[in-house]
Amino acid sequence: MGSLKLPFSLQSRHGVHVDYSNSNTGTGDYKRFIIQTLALVDPCRLNYRLSHAKGSRLFTARERKYFYPVSASAQPLTEEIVEDKRLNHSPSGDSIRRKFLEFYAARGHKILPSASLVPEDPTVLLTIAGMLQFKPIFLGKVPREVPCAATSQRCIRTNDIENVGRTSRHQTFFEMLGNFSFGDYFKQEAIRWAWELSTKEFGLPADRLWISVYEDDDETFAIWHDEVGVPTHRIKRLGEEDNFWTSGVTGPCGPCSEIYYDFHPERGHSDVDLGDDTRFIEFYNLVFMQYNKKDDGSLEPLKQKNIDTGLGLERMARVLQQVPNNYETDLIFPIIEKASYLANVSYKSADEPTKTNLKIIGDHMRAIVYLISDGVFPSNIGRGYVVRRLIRRAVRTGRLLGIKGDGMGNLEGAFLPILAKEVINLSINIDPDVKTKTSRILEELKREELRFVLTLERGERLLYQFLADALSTAQTNGTVPCISGKDAFLLYDTYGFPVEITKEVADEHGVGIDMDSFELEMENQRRQSQAAHNTVKLSVENGAELTENIPDTEFLGYSTLSTKAVVEGLLVNGKSVGRVSEGNEVEVLLDRTPFYAESGGQIGDHGFLYVTESENHKEAVVEIKDVRKSMGNIFVHKGIVTEGVIGVGREVEAEVDANLRQRAKVHHTATHLLQAALKKVIGQETSQAGSLVAFDRLRFDFNFNRPLREDELMEIERLINQWVGEATLLETKVMPLTDAKKAGAIAMFGEKYGEQVRVVEVPGVSMELCGAVAGEAFIEYVSSRDNYMKQLCSTLKVNAEDVTTRVNNLLKDLREARSEVSAARAKAAIYKASSVIGKAITVGSSSKIRVLVESMDDIDADALKSAAEYVVDTLQDPAAVVLGSSPDEKRVCLIAAFSPGVINLGIQAGKFIGPIAKLCGGRGGGRPNFAQAGGSEPENLDVALEKARDELVSILSEKTG
Repeated sequence: MGSLKLPFSLQSRHGVHVDYSNSNTGTGDYKRFIIQTLALVDPCRLNYRLSHAKGSRLFTARERKYFYPVSASAQPLTEEIVEDKRLNHSPSGDSIRRKFLEFYAARGHKILPSASLVPEDPTVLLTIAGMLQFKPIFLGKVPREVPCAATSQRCIRTNDIENVGRTSRHQTFFEMLGNFSFGDYFKQEAIRWAWELSTKEFGLPADRLWISVYEDDDETFAIWHDEVGVPTHRIKRLGEEDNFWTSGVTGPCGPCSEIYYDFHPERGHSDVDLGDDTRFIEFYNLVFMQYNKKDDGSLEPLKQKNIDTGLGLERMARVLQQVPNNYETDLIFPIIEKASYLANVSYKSADEPTKTNLKIIGDHMRAIVYLISDGVFPSNIGRGYVVRRLIRRAVRTGRLLGIKGDGMGNLEGAFLPILAKEVINLSINIDPDVKTKTSRILEELKREELRFVLTLERGERLLYQFLADALSTAQTNGTVPCISGKDAFLLYDTYGFPVEITKEVADEHGVGIDMDSFELEMENQRRQSQAAHNTVKLSVENGAELTENIPDTEFLGYSTLSTKAVVEGLLVNGKSVGRVSEGNEVEVLLDRTPFYAESGGQIGDHGFLYVTESENHKEAVVEIKDVRKSMGNIFVHKGIVTEGVIGVGREVEAEVDANLRQRAKVHHTATHLLQAALKKVIGQETSQAGSLVAFDRLRFDFNFNRPLREDELMEIERLINQWVGEATLLETKVMPLTDAKKAGAIAMFGEKYGEQVRVVEVPGVSMELCGAVAGEAFIEYVSSRDNYMKQLCSTLKVNAEDVTTRVNNLLKDLREARSEVSAARAKAAIYKASSVIGKAITVGSSSKIRVLVESMDDIDADALKSAAEYVVDTLQDPAAVVLGSSPDEKRVCLIAAFSPGVINLGIQAGKFIGPIAKLCGGRGGGRPNFAQAGGSEPENLDVALEKARDELVSILSEKTG
């Protein structure tokens, strides 16, 4: 090994200085010396200074994370944090997560995986809390499978997105560590374990921990003080707003208790405010779900008392790693470091605005990657809008930092995929599936970023239009030029323009911004976001009482289409009844059923329930038109009583319509084949995003970044037809979920699986987890299409093989006819324009400018353009022409055409036409010599044209004297 001679010195936080200059040694010995020195002088972390540029390359990224760069002034890490030397270790975020789960596993908790960020609960847009996957258990709608559980749940919250990067703790993506009890243990154990975990497992000093309790919860106060030993001065009673958890207007609720870490104990115990972010951070919340809130606001004790807790992983990491904010923990900081590299800045020496922007990128990238991994792709609605908004914020923030292109020299490239790789590298202990979806994530980010860069550029053009409008309006009205808050918000929300950039550019042009109006628009958006994203609704419904007496339905439909069953319950309009007579709609609950309930995209079975007196006489008949699951695993058979009276307790013969079931089976099997074919033709990265399996058709939704090509569609059809032609028999078997996944089974979208799963395999083609039952509809489809073709042949008077040629010829004739009509309209418009040229007026004394502003009645936009071009050419330079028309009762067209002589006076058609169009409820713009606009208020056209005439005359008169 070669030797190095590098001047090198180390300086610890505590002042220990080690000099290792002018020494010859091998690289390995050199590095070992440094690491050993670190262990001696500062077992946590210490600062370092390398006085040779190559020195920083001595260490790997893993090794460098144990050092902090020293600035010239050798300032401490932060003045806001008082370092606690008793925290003499710096555990990784991964080890904190592991220790939490192991702690509760040792106390009888079942460790369950994180649920998807896309919740099953239709009332919530994204998974915002660890308890969300257990909501049906808390409501009593499904039985508990385990008495208590622990999870590390991935969560997304965007209601406080404006605080991300600006505070020490706000994030859009975070991990919530939680322990849950479903009627097993309650307050005493939850409190004792939370304290033991915090002080013994994580080693937090007891005298740094403060407790909050609900103001009337004497029981919890007593446990903390009498049993745990927390002094009374460090237990604070807080009101309902802070320490009483409710799920909504009604439903499960209860007091909560929180544990806070004190960064500044030297400030004493008087006048303490636990909400002071500069001193405290709340890291563990214990919710004691013990009441049901009724409609009248009264509280009644729950029969099953539950525990719901949440410990913020990033917050605990911040405390244990002794860094000033969540972003500088090892869970996020590697992403920030990569962003710093791309922006060519140093985070440690950066100013606060730069640090804030780097934190925003570090946070948003985690949210973006995990959302896309869970199947949420950018769009303009719902969850897709959330991820699109996060991507756009990250892109525009990168531009603020000065990242150009991919940040690596390719100006046409994208930088988000580079940052995403850092997130993926950190994901292995959070969600191992993320790494398997790397290519899909990177491709989606590259495409979305490059598309948005174009949007940003369009936004820049719109900003300059707003500036021109503001200056023009101010000049006309004698007011101070100002961009409205609504327009500034449009740039921010639609085009991704930070209001800071808008303000900076506006200042350069002497234009202000109505910030009060902008903040009002922002506040409206925040309220909508909070209402949509930050509420988990729980309510104890009437049906919950019914579940106490109704057992789960035994499903027999995999092996039989008919069975005898007992009526366990009847519902009419959601209310329990004892009997239902002929002609009434009813929901029937049976103890067992052959009917498949709607699930995984497949609709419920149809059929009949028969109540028989004797073999040949039916006492009652219920026609079943739908079957769904409710309150867990209770099948609800929806139908109408067509004969007689049906009552609770009666035995019925339940019979599925075999013909319709067979159709559904065929279509369900086809979805498996289609998924297999898609993965084979366009790649394993594609995934199912939904499906419909009906009796007469199927629909298969899937995620992919572009439309399929014709050759791909043909190959998919060929494969499926080949597999169908081979007539391979389906194989089904039940096995543990873990074994099924190891065998390569693919989960179907929308299905929830227990520990035992049913696996459907087409040998050599596909293997998928499936809860559904897997034709004639094809014959009907082909027959219907054949009839359409016959009608088409009859109408066109050609044979089937000549239909394509005949249609192409007709389309060609249609295009030619439209072209002729357009030309005729243009000629008519020019003729009409020639008749009004005589109305042109002359403006100016030094240079005679011909001005014509006229209405052209109902001619369309294309013809209006031709007329304007004709008029401005006929009037000759210098000339200014504005023409308007109303093609129909809901549209306005405006054209402005200025000759070079007018443009040279500083008057541009594109800027002039915008304010005029606003009078007609529209917008417009274009080139200096030619611009067009549209509107939706024809009744204001005359007023707009009059305004255009007056402004042109006024401006031109002023310019020409």
